[in-house]
Amino acid sequence: MYQDREEKIVSEFTDKVVEIKRVSKKTKGGNQISFTALVVTGDKKNRVGVGHGRAKSVADAIQKAINRGRKSLIEVPIVNGTIPASIKLKFKGAVILLRPGKEGSGLIAGGPIRSVVELAGIKDIVSKIIGSKNKSINVWATIKALEILKK
Repeated sequence: MYQDREEKIVSEFTDKVVEIKRVSKKTKGGNQISFTALVVTGDKKNRVGVGHGRAKSVADAIQKAINRGRKSLIEVPIVNGTIPASIKLKFKGAVILLRPGKEGSGLIAGGPIRSVVELAGIKDIVSKIIGSKNKSINVWATIKALEILKK
């Protein structure tokens, strides 16, 4: 009975791994190798979160990122399957442009933005990444833009 409840909680959210990096650190005894994972978590209704995890193995890094993503969920305002207004946001080196899409136009978005918007439950959007090609910065910029829309 307890396991059934746990499975329902887990299946409520969908997780998408955006990026996995191998990180090496020089130490006295040799190289220390670990992995970092960037994961986007969402319920495809109007909540989405991003988590970043670091561990010695890939699976542990992903699990940490998923847990952190679920703790950092934000609510996204969705009107008729799209965002209510257009927004242009500069975050560190990235500039993100999000515009409401016409009904039926679908997700016109690049990789990092697409994963965030898709898991937020937005059906129609037009977006553009200007500036940075760094996936993690683009994901965080998208989250910040969606937070600003909420306000």
